[in-house]
Amino acid sequence: MATCQPAYAGRTRGATVIDCHVHLWDPADGHPWIRPDSPHFRRYSVEDLAASGTPVEDLATSGTGVRLAGSILVEAARGDAGETAALWEVARRRPDLIAGYVANLHVHADAGPAAFAALLDRYAPNGMRLGGPDWPRTPESARALVPMLAERGVALELNLIHGALRTAAEVADRHPELTVIVDHLGNPGNLSAEDPATWRADVAYAARRPNVVIKISGLLTQQRGVRAARVAELVRHAVASFGPERCLVGSDWPICLTAGSRAEALELALLGLTGLTAAECERVLHGTAERVYRLRRVATEPDTRHDR
Repeated sequence: MATCQPAYAGRTRGATVIDCHVHLWDPADGHPWIRPDSPHFRRYSVEDLAASGTPVEDLATSGTGVRLAGSILVEAARGDAGETAALWEVARRRPDLIAGYVANLHVHADAGPAAFAALLDRYAPNGMRLGGPDWPRTPESARALVPMLAERGVALELNLIHGALRTAAEVADRHPELTVIVDHLGNPGNLSAEDPATWRADVAYAARRPNVVIKISGLLTQQRGVRAARVAELVRHAVASFGPERCLVGSDWPICLTAGSRAEALELALLGLTGLTAAECERVLHGTAERVYRLRRVATEPDTRHDR
């Protein structure tokens, strides 16, 4: 049986990837979390995203690379409800780059159920995200809208600093029809300073819920300074626990740029996928994204440029 070898591993066939975590922002529009002294304090436009997503030949030490089939554009905490319309407009205008988008649930929390339902119908987001320190400090008004996501088949995405995996499991139990996506592997601590035992226990707890999905993203920055082989162990553990059908990959561009390129961020995610079958690898790299974000299936044409 053929096994999945990431593109850089010397295979003659490039992998097709949906990058499930990218952002766009302009500090002039808001984004109060981006301070003037931050390296992120600059505009990142859709043109910048296009420039970062060349066929990623530079990803591969072997020269094979991966083929980007699109990206999921994730809200960037602009701080106002208008961000949803802006994300929708970019996705509508550049379907060649943007396969889908995830909007911010917080900024619509006070609108009420009727207005929120109208928004979902109008802008049809592929997901809605809640972030913050932890679930108890997430506004009740935002949490009250979660059942509406389940009713409409819109995924809930969580980026909580603490307890993301446990929270995802508890929300999934309450809403079995809801897909709950956990960003950045649930934000485990940097391995150079923290033992991953608690994270592993939380992974096992969340993985028992069939409607929880985990996103392999944020690794380049969160695990800065950690050997790539150790980071790959985190990825392998997550994939073994959840199964390839409940794993996604994302670069976290342009957040990742303080630690490396978009290509390097994807490479680090791919390191933990060696040993999967070709079919399993396809699920992680694009199949799961197509299902949970309700996307069109991507073409997976073999890359034979380096076949000999």
